[in-house]
Amino acid sequence: MSQFDSFFLVCLTTLFSIVNPLGALGPFLAMTANDGKDKRLITAKRSSVVSFLVLMVCASVGTFIFQFYGISLPAVKIAGGILLFLVALDMINARQSRTKSTAEEAEEGVEKEDVAIFPLAIPLISGPGSIVSVFILAERAQSLLHHFYLYLAIAVTMLGVFLILRSGHEIARWLGKIGINVFSRLMGLVLAAIAIQFVIDGLVAVWTSV
Repeated sequence: MSQFDSFFLVCLTTLFSIVNPLGALGPFLAMTANDGKDKRLITAKRSSVVSFLVLMVCASVGTFIFQFYGISLPAVKIAGGILLFLVALDMINARQSRTKSTAEEAEEGVEKEDVAIFPLAIPLISGPGSIVSVFILAERAQSLLHHFYLYLAIAVTMLGVFLILRSGHEIARWLGKIGINVFSRLMGLVLAAIAIQFVIDGLVAVWTSV
């Protein structure tokens, strides 16, 4: 496997783990419980597209933001790794991470007429963890091809989100709550390992620069 293929794999696994489409199924089904099939489809499509645009913008301007505020990559890796690890702990314990959305936001979402943008797209799908991950991956991109792979990973992840939300009721019946929780725990383990690696890389970079 070439370094370019491995970079795409890192981007895809990181984003898919932190976004955790199956973990978003519960809130999606609760917020669209009274909607018809067509409206659920529209909601799934809009939330996926908005999340895609948010993460694409973050991937494009992340480097500029760091330079503007004078933030170093090691600092972002350490802070981002800690944040992602907290999300991973919630996923391992099969509970909704409060870094994605709070109970108040979820309750407000149930009462809203249109939940596609808030709170589904932001902050449930493209929340702080996803945005930080994209920032870090954008900083790690060494070439135009790396950036292309990051954009492709975002697109593939959001396509997966749409397909899972679109078939939410069927997937929920097939997997059941236990199956969804097992998948979330597995993704949590993957994300925890990625988060620790981010922190290690950041600490090594700080140590070598001293």
